[in-house]
Amino acid sequence: MKTFITPEMMVHVAMCTHKNPRSVMVLTQQPDPLKIEMGRYRETDAEYAGADDLLGALRGGSDKSVDVLLLDTLSDDGAVFAHINRLLKEDALMVCNHPDLDDVTANTNLMQILGNYFKIIMPYHLEDGSTLLLCSKEYHPTADLILQRSDLLEGHHYYNCDVHIAAFAMPQYIRKNYLGIIRN
Repeated sequence: MKTFITPEMMVHVAMCTHKNPRSVMVLTQQPDPLKIEMGRYRETDAEYAGADDLLGALRGGSDKSVDVLLLDTLSDDGAVFAHINRLLKEDALMVCNHPDLDDVTANTNLMQILGNYFKIIMPYHLEDGSTLLLCSKEYHPTADLILQRSDLLEGHHYYNCDVHIAAFAMPQYIRKNYLGIIRN
């Protein structure tokens, strides 16, 4: 298994979509792979917290202080998303691990909750078959891709601007199942 794919795609899709990411909050049980990828952004201040107590980690943050939030787990607790929304700036975005898109009922409920806080909600696929979810208040992950930032990244094994865009391509059955739910 290629362990570098998920951290690269979680970090770089977010960081190359947001116009000016300066403050990043990372909620994870395995910070090392994400720290390696975040280390490529020297002008960004990243804060790391454990994901085992999401509400506890989120309660300590300042209002409207986070440009990008990376969450390696997912909760269906509305209180978690309310706290995330409180922390996020007006043009912020979040990337999180996401359950299989074949569970339409569970995903519909989740995406409807997220729709209260985000203008754009788009799942994207990784080579290993897993799915991440990009939720953005402002920036579209393919239309607002910062090509210069993406092209200047060095040292990664998987991510590039072509993979960034291709990850958001969805098969027709997914488009039909999520018509009106996925916001793009």
